[in-house]
Amino acid sequence: MNGSRFYITTSITYANAPPHIGFALEEVQADVIARSHRLKGDEVLFLTGTDEHGMKIVRAASSAGRTPEEFVDENAKRLMSLKAPLNLSWDDFIRTTDRSRHWPGAKLMWEKHTAAGDIYKKSYRGLYCVGHEAFVTQKDLVDGKCSDHGTEPETVEEENYFFRLSRYSEEIKKKIENGELEIVPHTRKNEILSLIGKNGLEDVSFSRPAKDLSWGIPVPGDSSQTMYVWCDALANYLSAIGYGRNEEYKEWWPANVQVIGKDILRFHAAIWPGMLLSAGLPLPKKIFVHGFITVNGEKMSKTKGNVVDPAELAGKYGADAVRYYLLREISPTEDGDFSAAKFVERYNADLANGLGNFVSRVLTLGAGLGKIRGGLNPDSSIVEEVEMVKKTVQKKVSELKFNEALSAAWSLISFGDGYINESAPWNIENYEKREEVIFNLVVMVDNLAAMLRPFLPQTSEKIAGFINWEAGDLKVKKPDVLFPRVK
Repeated sequence: MNGSRFYITTSITYANAPPHIGFALEEVQADVIARSHRLKGDEVLFLTGTDEHGMKIVRAASSAGRTPEEFVDENAKRLMSLKAPLNLSWDDFIRTTDRSRHWPGAKLMWEKHTAAGDIYKKSYRGLYCVGHEAFVTQKDLVDGKCSDHGTEPETVEEENYFFRLSRYSEEIKKKIENGELEIVPHTRKNEILSLIGKNGLEDVSFSRPAKDLSWGIPVPGDSSQTMYVWCDALANYLSAIGYGRNEEYKEWWPANVQVIGKDILRFHAAIWPGMLLSAGLPLPKKIFVHGFITVNGEKMSKTKGNVVDPAELAGKYGADAVRYYLLREISPTEDGDFSAAKFVERYNADLANGLGNFVSRVLTLGAGLGKIRGGLNPDSSIVEEVEMVKKTVQKKVSELKFNEALSAAWSLISFGDGYINESAPWNIENYEKREEVIFNLVVMVDNLAAMLRPFLPQTSEKIAGFINWEAGDLKVKKPDVLFPRVK
């Protein structure tokens, strides 16, 4: 390969429930980034996986009448099975219950912290949010409840191992401020810098007594304690690429982009950098933070019965329709909303009437000619428009502004529709002139398909299959309907 190595990760999904539309958003966003870099010629490693330890898993498994192992196996399979329906291209799937792949790296990380003098034991009394699998403070609560989960935290008093995160406050702050650790969007950068603030970061609990939580990785050298779930989980980005097992991780680390949700910013932009610095490892280059998806303006909830199954949605409308909605309708970095009505509206307007209709008009005209003679060159105005749109799409993808990238691509459809209406090739009596106009249109469609490859890979491939650029004459097939209108 001519390109360089590019390592991208999603957060690993907590395996306490089947995947929902919010999980799909993160996976699709990361997929676009990964595909874009493969198209540039980079050697890409795209990692995703499941976080399978902790008290929340134990309680959810008990409620479901399963052992923790049975429970996480079921949910991990459900998460992995989403790859085909959404046409995801991840290369590796890591599970934190994998004793051969993950545990050695998590344990080595702990040992590095111990060797650096960053692990110590103390008695602690605090508020523990099972939903977050984390200790919280009163200032984190709203009316005494967790603002994310709506539950009251439990008061926990126990002896734990702590990680000396405070030691790395200033260094983490400087690396974020100078962009060595880039956080996108800027609002999230400001948020984490505000958290660090003038007083710095506090040391964090890094274990739970095994008598209270045995479902996890035992602390190296002290089996009476279980590694804190976040300490265990964060190590996955290294364990998956060989850390703790071999030296191959050095070929991929540091990660180029880590894609996460806004609710786990503190863990990834404060605790994780502190762990890496303690272990003598470089920080990831970029953390990209997305928002939440609500459903009809409300938070997704099993109780409300409004959890959207992305596999079911893709089964009904197709993978690319779901991908398009998530990338075009939902802001890459802010909260967004899903509703069946908005989905159908966006599908019909942009995919059926927009992309599908444009491609059908152009390729039907091309197929009507039988063939287009070789040696033709598109008009300069067409070349200029295509190049301008292509550069805009590439720029917006590099900025991780997927919605704006797709908006730019759709501007070529508007331009093309205008060109068809203005030139009216069906009224051009001179065959060669009509052929040249239709050739210009086919060039637009072909370039549009190429631009859409990271976003709508199946559709892009299908469009390209209707256009035969082999040596000699250009042959165009009459296309199938790409996106049938729905009610």
